[in-house]
Amino acid sequence: MTIHVKHIQTPLGSMYGGADDQGICFIEFIDHIKADAGLARLCKELNAAILPGENEHLLKLEVELQEYFGKKRTAFSVPLHLTGTDFQKTVWKGLMEIPYGKTWTYKQQAIRLGNLPAIRAIAASNGQNKHAIVIPCHRVIGSNGKLTGYAAGLSKKEWLLKFEMDKVGQTLELPFE
Repeated sequence: MTIHVKHIQTPLGSMYGGADDQGICFIEFIDHIKADAGLARLCKELNAAILPGENEHLLKLEVELQEYFGKKRTAFSVPLHLTGTDFQKTVWKGLMEIPYGKTWTYKQQAIRLGNLPAIRAIAASNGQNKHAIVIPCHRVIGSNGKLTGYAAGLSKKEWLLKFEMDKVGQTLELPFE
């Protein structure tokens, strides 16, 4: 199996996009502190080699990201190839239900998934999301209203939230320190 990888430029910096025949396997900021380790783990999970190149899924991802950053898209339709446990996949699919320009707390996310006792496991699964922006884990904030837990950095999370809220006519007001 081959995962084709390409660089995609965004207003927040370069991203790696990777896809196999099933869909997008990952989209991550190049400067993400664990990007290389995540790619190595994904290759092992899928028993796949990574090669530069593109396919129909990467071409569609690039167009959809351009539309997102051009404020013409609020949800993604590119096929995804999710790898992880059934629990993680459930968490990630739940993230896609958070409306554009809105935030949920980790507690709200756990309640919505019907599993409040698993709040920490849900938060950990958010952090293992391999599909930055497309699966919008950036829309989850702490119960105290603070930005927490974005592997690409809180400045990117804040930028994405402000960007989305600006489009829907809201202001991001955080007790951000």
